[in-house]
Amino acid sequence: MSSQSHNLSPFNRNISRLDGHNDDSTRASGSISILLIEDNPGDIELTREALLETGRLTNQLDVITDGETALDYLLQREPYSSTNLPDLILLDLNLPKVSGREILAQVKADENLRCIPIIVLSSSEASRDIQETYQLHANCFITKPVQLQDFLNVIQMIETFWINIVALPRADQSATPNFQESEV
Repeated sequence: MSSQSHNLSPFNRNISRLDGHNDDSTRASGSISILLIEDNPGDIELTREALLETGRLTNQLDVITDGETALDYLLQREPYSSTNLPDLILLDLNLPKVSGREILAQVKADENLRCIPIIVLSSSEASRDIQETYQLHANCFITKPVQLQDFLNVIQMIETFWINIVALPRADQSATPNFQESEV
């Protein structure tokens, strides 16, 4: 991965990694790769804190802070052509350059990406936003709580459900379905 700055994270000049790994060791251990697409530094830190608070986090957390870079990363455009795709995406709707809605639409329209679950985390409570994200095939929509402890609890519930309970398709495995037609 390039060491150039691409507006990926305010915390360093590359994709911010929660676990410090820059290789495939997290995937080998059975943990998952999470991509947080969020431009609010406070929400980024709260998400990190909540995932670390459980004391069980072995998952990789990458952070990207604008929509354009997120699409480059997910579509594996240069300089991200050799990056691993995430197993789960946490997506804010209101992002600079390219909106979260556009990211959601492009990911779910792409044959190689559409199986990656996307959890929309938004400050919006508007029914229009909720309806639109589900029409774009978001896997769930969560309104970000205003209170600190509530926000931490929501992130921990996401971890419990989407990481510890749900069986996720692995982004590094072929997602080509093997269906056969049969006549009845």
